Amino acid sequence: MTPIFIVNAFGLMLLAILIALILNGVERKVVARMQSRIGPPILQPIIDIKKLLMKENIVPETAVKWVFNTMPFVAISTALVFFLYVPFAGQNALLKNQGDLILVLYLLVIPPLALAIGGFASGSNFASIGAQRELVLMLSYEFVLATIVFSLSWLYSVTTPNMPVFSVDLEARPSPWLIVGPFGTVGILLLLITSLAVMPAKAGKLPHDMSEAKTEIADGALAEYSGLNLALLYITQALRTFGFATFIVFLFFPCNIEQFFGFDPFFLPIFNFFFFLAKVFAVMFCSVFIVSAVTARFRIDQASAFYIFTIFTISLFGLLLLILDFFIGGQLYALFG
Repeated sequence: MTPIFIVNAFGLMLLAILIALILNGVERKVVARMQSRIGPPILQPIIDIKKLLMKENIVPETAVKWVFNTMPFVAISTALVFFLYVPFAGQNALLKNQGDLILVLYLLVIPPLALAIGGFASGSNFASIGAQRELVLMLSYEFVLATIVFSLSWLYSVTTPNMPVFSVDLEARPSPWLIVGPFGTVGILLLLITSLAVMPAKAGKLPHDMSEAKTEIADGALAEYSGLNLALLYITQALRTFGFATFIVFLFFPCNIEQFFGFDPFFLPIFNFFFFLAKVFAVMFCSVFIVSAVTARFRIDQASAFYIFTIFTISLFGLLLLILDFFIGGQLYALFG
């Protein structure tokens, strides 16, 4: 790795943390306004992190100390590495030739898994319950996420032969809406709906925050964390939300602003950056802000059934429509003009 790459990677990670924390503050403010509250200032997450870094890092006597202290670092490092493998702000990923969507899926799994392991290692009953819920929820929505990625990758493999399957190359990835007919459009819409449904669980937000559930299990897997460890996990949670929103934007809305408007090449990266943030905000507003403001918490059995039966079925139906669009659509369109 060259020094330039290391500087770019470090700068990208810092930028991802800053954006994730600011978006977390925006979420808290917007949700508060929706519920007729004033809400905290937008920079409150940064203030909270600063305060946590000044506090003592307490480790329970019953904890498996090395596991308990290691998991926050595993969670945040994986959440940050994720941004090196997906296109960011209209630019190709720094490591686009070193991994694909399968690797990205693994990177999305590790932070919640690390949180659960840390909860088990704490020796707390509250944390163990939260960790169990986190694992059950993760197993429930991962089937949906795998179906979404497989469906879109299959679509590109049959419509864009020169594009490697599971590629994360932004320049080689056309908008999926432009390469399908009516059946395929409905199929992609269903896949988008299912991805938005996965977003609250992936981010640990209402109605799927039962792994924390402050009023029931006192923050769950986070119950025994404090100081630096808790700060790292809070940052990781913000990165999970921002990261998965970025992933949805890449899958369904990979286009840049120059495809719609003409800009001076010198200013194009700036406009692409803000266009990217607008898309991420739109995804978060629809799947997190509104949902968190108007819904109550699910029970873990309700959340699991919701993903395994309802959302998974919708994603399979979306895949079926993509297949129908490819194999039958052409003949039907020719028949009916």
